[in-house]
Amino acid sequence: MFRRLANLIRGFFGLFISGAERRNPEALLEGEKENLRRQIANYNEGLAAHAGLCERLMTQIRKLETEERELRAKTAAHIRANNREVAGNYALRLQTVQRELSENRTQLGQAETTYKELIKARDVSVRAAQAKIESLKTSMDDLKIKKATAELTEMASGMITSIGGSGDTLDRLHRMVEEEREKAAGRARIARDSLNTTDFSIKEDEQKALAEQALADFAAKEGLTIEPAAGTTSTPPVETVKTMGPATTE
Repeated sequence: MFRRLANLIRGFFGLFISGAERRNPEALLEGEKENLRRQIANYNEGLAAHAGLCERLMTQIRKLETEERELRAKTAAHIRANNREVAGNYALRLQTVQRELSENRTQLGQAETTYKELIKARDVSVRAAQAKIESLKTSMDDLKIKKATAELTEMASGMITSIGGSGDTLDRLHRMVEEEREKAAGRARIARDSLNTTDFSIKEDEQKALAEQALADFAAKEGLTIEPAAGTTSTPPVETVKTMGPATTE
């Protein structure tokens, strides 16, 4: 019973996680990229340990090579001095050093080969993972574009199958806008037809007459002569002759 319940709970969690991954594939991709970085870091740690082993072997080989040269020289010197026992001891030690040196060289060769293979395997794996990530990014970008194109096409063509979809909303909005526009145009026509254009013409003529009268009064006061307006006649102002001294009578 408990096992079946646990399986059911795991199934529900699995469905929930799968749905979340489908809704947000970018987050899933970022998680995989971070996982790849962690794996590369762990791999490099192991690779560094193997490289350290190679360095220790090379150091040991250099030490044994130096000891080999010294033992070879000492053995030859004691043979020339006819010190057979001492020369024999050095010769025996020389054989041991040469054997260790051969084993270390063999181990170093194998370790270097393994190190190069590990480097190659890491680079190949990383390149393959990066290529797959780039391919997934391109696919997700293409998916976004295609989804947006499909939605725009459906909205434009009105072929939305679900009730209350984007196409239906746009159709209702278009009808409402057209109705309001027609109502506004009708109100503007009624207001325009209700205007009394005769009153506007009378008021305009009155304004022009008052302006002409004001202009004539100003010219008379200043003793100026103005040209009559087109289509009108005017009487020139009477000039008053002023003389010095007392007035004369006839």
